[in-house]
Amino acid sequence: MTSPKSSQDAPRLLAAVDLGSNSFHMVVAQAAHGEIRTIEKMGEKVQLGGGLDSDNYLSPEASERGLACLQRFAQRIRSMKADSVRVVGTNALRAARNADHFIQAAEQTLGCPVEIVAGREEARLIYLGVSHTLSDDIGPRLVIDIGGGSTEFIIGERFEALETESLHMGCVSFRNSYFPDGKISRKRMDNAITHARQELLNIQQRFRRRGWQSCVGSSGSIKAIAGVVSELRLAREGVTWEAMKSLRKRLIDIGKADKLDSIGVREDRRSIFPAGFAILYAAFEALDIESLSFADGALREGVLYDLLGRDNHEDVRERTIQALQGRYSVDLDHAAAVEATATRALKEVSPAWGLESGYYHNLLCWACRVHEIGLALSHTQYHKHGAYLMTHSDLPGFSQDDQRALATLVRTHRRKFHNGLFKHLYTDEIQPIKRLAVILRLAVLLQHARTGEAPPPFSLSAKGPRLTIALPDDWLQAHPLTRADLISERDTIKQADINLVVQE
Repeated sequence: MTSPKSSQDAPRLLAAVDLGSNSFHMVVAQAAHGEIRTIEKMGEKVQLGGGLDSDNYLSPEASERGLACLQRFAQRIRSMKADSVRVVGTNALRAARNADHFIQAAEQTLGCPVEIVAGREEARLIYLGVSHTLSDDIGPRLVIDIGGGSTEFIIGERFEALETESLHMGCVSFRNSYFPDGKISRKRMDNAITHARQELLNIQQRFRRRGWQSCVGSSGSIKAIAGVVSELRLAREGVTWEAMKSLRKRLIDIGKADKLDSIGVREDRRSIFPAGFAILYAAFEALDIESLSFADGALREGVLYDLLGRDNHEDVRERTIQALQGRYSVDLDHAAAVEATATRALKEVSPAWGLESGYYHNLLCWACRVHEIGLALSHTQYHKHGAYLMTHSDLPGFSQDDQRALATLVRTHRRKFHNGLFKHLYTDEIQPIKRLAVILRLAVLLQHARTGEAPPPFSLSAKGPRLTIALPDDWLQAHPLTRADLISERDTIKQADINLVVQE
């Protein structure tokens, strides 16, 4: 007789939505036993990147195309649990100066948050998706993904990315610059390849020194090129350098993007095909690539596996925080003491302050562990140095929103505390992040002695903006410095409309 399956073994439905510069994609999959099985895929050519004007403002027409697509996606994922869906935006939304308006509308449409990931984080997720769709061969591999507004290059081994880079060139932006009317001439192709080679100078030597044993391409552009190479029988397997040189001559001879059906290019790919080809051609030249194979896995699959890893306690964000602590020589004992105090405080006030989400718990813990990283630069105003590092460092696993929230907590854990320090956050983020900051400040205050000992037997209660802390009378009498700190803190945080009551 077989035993019933545990709830942990039961398949779980996950979804990833990729808001790319050229296309929007969604994949819905079942996750069980650490593996993912795709159930449904959807994709539309939205060309959000094509809607950016010369000042990097997203046009109303492009926004409407994107939101119309997301309305169709929303019907599929609306019934799913919020923590089972992850939505990521890439280069077009990184670049758009009015991205906030689109993101807010997208979140209302989908019913879940939209994360804008940095270029190197996008590269890491792409590698994660590719590596899970290939055999687990020994040895490093180079992965190239040509998107609408950026191209990612990654060298990794097994499931770990070792080198990641995102360059500002994509098939939509290059189409607009070099092939806007669809004409393919030798001069235009040469100019596009030269531009891409110039971008590649940033990584050429570093990537060549690292080296790789195999090269893999993902994304629609490389899939289309591989399809044409196969259709024309220019290579026995994959895409070779000789095949790329032959195809370059063929494209120039054809001369028009709308005639690329003659070599098997789909209608929705024809306008951007020459641009994607120019970028890949430059990569072959700059990195001395002999051949490249195609893999179906890409950003959205990487997002799914990253989401699954978080559930299986293999969260890359934990490794990132640990690396930061090591790099900046954080006092681990003090950070752990602050974290223990802060999490105890959070547990007491989270129901009243609406901080019950696991995300807020994680955010507070990470902030506790890195709140002093700025000390590695200077003791003077180290909270500002730490906030700068959290804002501008490449942090695998963290979205730009995550980094902004962490930077805010690091910035506000000491000294000044007023509403202006939170105005850069989205409106719905301000209150919870401000309340987390207050908890962090109290934890730091109660661990002021840096002895690593347990905090005093305090209790907290919250009601709206009012926060009451109670400590034993004899303890405060025996610790007049802490009492003075609490009184000073009461006056400081009042500037941000938080009323601290100290009961003695």
